[in-house]
Amino acid sequence: MSDTRSPLFVEGTVEVSDVDTFVAGIDELSVQTGATIQAFDARYVVSERHLDRAVELADRAIERGENIARDRAVEILLYAAGRRQITDALELGVSPGENRVVILVDGGDPTAAAEAVRSQILDAVEPTLGDYDVERVKAYYDITDAELGVVDGDLEALVCERVALLVVEK
Repeated sequence: MSDTRSPLFVEGTVEVSDVDTFVAGIDELSVQTGATIQAFDARYVVSERHLDRAVELADRAIERGENIARDRAVEILLYAAGRRQITDALELGVSPGENRVVILVDGGDPTAAAEAVRSQILDAVEPTLGDYDVERVKAYYDITDAELGVVDGDLEALVCERVALLVVEK
């Protein structure tokens, strides 16, 4: 579980030839460092707040025994996606080919884990957080222009609301 620190975010690009091999590499680093590590397609991540909220709600669900997934990283992915089905949430993960990613690192030895991700996983370290695809985000989270108009165009607020709504949908 996370303590009171915020997660670390490692940003960059990675070429994924095989998703299962990529995930196995992340899992291996997670075991080595004791950290929770989850990779996200940067096109769907609107802000640090988006992922911070997902971590907070996932941890709360785990503490209450109300978690959907057995694995903390997967539970965080479900909350970030605002989805109860793992297969639906995986769209926020990596896919074959070049990926611009935000990799969340939390718990264990996050500094060592973040450095390992930078050196062993990423092809290039570059800013990706907040460089999301507005239309892709709106479509994935089912956010309409009318809804955006009501909240003065604050897409981040609506995505964070979708993250929080996963609790209500249980």
